[in-house]
Amino acid sequence: MAKYRMVRTEFWKNPVVMEEMSPEDKYFYLYLLTNPQTTQIGIYKITKKQMAFDLGYSIESVQALMERFTLHHKLIRYNPETRELAIKNWGKENLHKGGKPIMDCISSELKEVEDLSLIEYVAESIHKQEINSLYESFCKQDRLFVEKAEEEYDPILTEEDELNETSPCHFTIRGQKEKQKQKEKAFYPSIENNSDTKNPSQSIQKTEEVKEIIEFWDSNGFGFSNVNAKEQLLSWLEDSCFLQPKAVIIKAMNIACANNKRRLNYIIGILKNWENESLLTVEEIDSYQENQKPEHKSRPLTQSFPAGRAIPAEFKLDLTAGEES
Repeated sequence: MAKYRMVRTEFWKNPVVMEEMSPEDKYFYLYLLTNPQTTQIGIYKITKKQMAFDLGYSIESVQALMERFTLHHKLIRYNPETRELAIKNWGKENLHKGGKPIMDCISSELKEVEDLSLIEYVAESIHKQEINSLYESFCKQDRLFVEKAEEEYDPILTEEDELNETSPCHFTIRGQKEKQKQKEKAFYPSIENNSDTKNPSQSIQKTEEVKEIIEFWDSNGFGFSNVNAKEQLLSWLEDSCFLQPKAVIIKAMNIACANNKRRLNYIIGILKNWENESLLTVEEIDSYQENQKPEHKSRPLTQSFPAGRAIPAEFKLDLTAGEES
């Protein structure tokens, strides 16, 4: 049976495509929608190396595009551990028809998804109730699994849990479809409970900072369902001496990504080192790191030149020096 993907002409009328995407963005987005790895459900496995090969780009270029589509356009989500990519608006553009053959195909493909949070991510844009309900049935399985795992908490701690064991609270993922604002309240309840009515702008700013940190965490493979770790990280917004806590936290997370150390204890280690060095702003951190770079060694006194190439005058020896006239 032939395999094809549909791209509607309205694609080019989308305001995001028209006004915000560069030609390179449009090319990359069309590739994500139509490449051979795509599935009926909008979630599929693909490596960055495969994308680079298909597109003729370097892996670094693909990484930059992935970050742009995740953080700026907010159209995809990628799990680097399972190599699974989810397209946010896939359901809106592709899942309009039901029927047993289609539902069987969707159900079969949903069973293959490893990161079940990606199913919930795609389900948010599915308008057809029959298909949305099928997606939601898998989301409920994920929530039940998380709740059961937390109820049967194992006292044997992992390296990351050792940092989190002092936390008095454990949160679970509840509800059929949680909105981002509700997640922020669960992750950082002090924003809602302790907000100062005399200064609402400060409360709004704090909520935006929480949202930005959580989105960065979820979009870069730190662990979408690791709510306890997120709570520990968000506590640094209040319980640190940084003058720019949000910017400093995100910088530490960027460093963790660059070193492929997507763990809470690694990020906290970076933050503690900066506190110990009294580096309280991003500018101070950048200046400190710049001063830590090794200086370039001076040019050696001797220099070789390619065969057949004339030696510059400043390198020639004065062989007549000291001779009698």
